[in-house]
Amino acid sequence: MSEKYCDEHDDDSGSFRKKLCSFLGVLLLLILLTIFLVWAILRPSKPRVVLQDATIYSFSLASSPAGPNYLNATIQVTVACRNSNDRIGILYQRLDVVALYKHQQITLPTALPTGYQSPNDDVVWSPFLFSVNSPMAPYLAAQLRQEQAMQMVMLQINMNGRIKWKVGAWMSGVYHLYVNCPAYIAFGSGRAGAAVGQGMKLELASKCDVDVGLGG
Repeated sequence: MSEKYCDEHDDDSGSFRKKLCSFLGVLLLLILLTIFLVWAILRPSKPRVVLQDATIYSFSLASSPAGPNYLNATIQVTVACRNSNDRIGILYQRLDVVALYKHQQITLPTALPTGYQSPNDDVVWSPFLFSVNSPMAPYLAAQLRQEQAMQMVMLQINMNGRIKWKVGAWMSGVYHLYVNCPAYIAFGSGRAGAAVGQGMKLELASKCDVDVGLGG
């Protein structure tokens, strides 16, 4: 009697576990299918970003007798970002902006405001970028001096951050946002822009490359 009871109990336990596993598997499949359908129907598009202008307050390259080269700069950029989705909002969890020269970072990261951007909404950021005694490799300093002599320096304004898509109460996982904006900085009285205080404002209207990928 005892052995028969134990065998029947084991069979019942095994059957329950199988049913539970099957139920959880079906539930997980339905959740994934729902997420896929929401994603397929809405098809979120990445934000459109334009570098509107840059104001140069200082931009100087100095070298010491021993040879190291140091860059000091103060630049304010204006970046416009549009959420072109009709039904999908964007939640910016973190967003930093820096300036690069020949793919070398030359300014400290500046944090942009975080928050929610509604569908078809526009936001404009105007951060200051600072370079304080930033060391530069000799070959980069030589190229920068050459471009300054030609009164045209090519920089890149980069933004890196984490975003989430939001539809109603539904929130996606974390995505990595990477933005690269070319910035042609003109120097010299013949090619400069409008004077703004102690700086020179240059109209750029430069369209930026935007990449959005999984992971933060």
